[in-house]
Amino acid sequence: MAYQDWLPTAWKRPADEATPFGALRKQIDSMFEEFDGNLFDRENAFKLRSNLSETDSEIRVTAELPGLTDKDVDVSVSGDQITIKGEKKSEKEEKKEEKGREFHRVERMSGSFHRSMRLPFEIDADKVNAEVKNGVLTVTIPKPAENVTKTKKIEVKHSS
Repeated sequence: MAYQDWLPTAWKRPADEATPFGALRKQIDSMFEEFDGNLFDRENAFKLRSNLSETDSEIRVTAELPGLTDKDVDVSVSGDQITIKGEKKSEKEEKKEEKGREFHRVERMSGSFHRSMRLPFEIDADKVNAEVKNGVLTVTIPKPAENVTKTKKIEVKHSS
């Protein structure tokens, strides 16, 4: 069953755009596509979403990178700053070699991304580990010895 089979008759697109309703529908669709295109810059709309967490000995940055591999991502450190950048190509660009493919809708986000974060210490680049697994980038940054928190549990006494 096609998706249009369950739509009310008034919502279905007429097969012939020469009909008054078909022409009106085409104009409305065109208007909304133009509005949507101006509202969102789809070519540069990819936003890197990330989490920053901490333990006593390390800081971990995780970022969603669906469909990307380690070849698509660049992680660099400089002083107390870590930078994650890369590019997610659109399916249009990936499928250029397929002649005759016409895209009717492009909603999947693509474009370049860049995110920098400052940490409260100088980063030792030789000790940073980064990997991409199942569309998630994980960057582990060990804390310098002077920044490692030593936690000691203190006994709480009951007084009467």
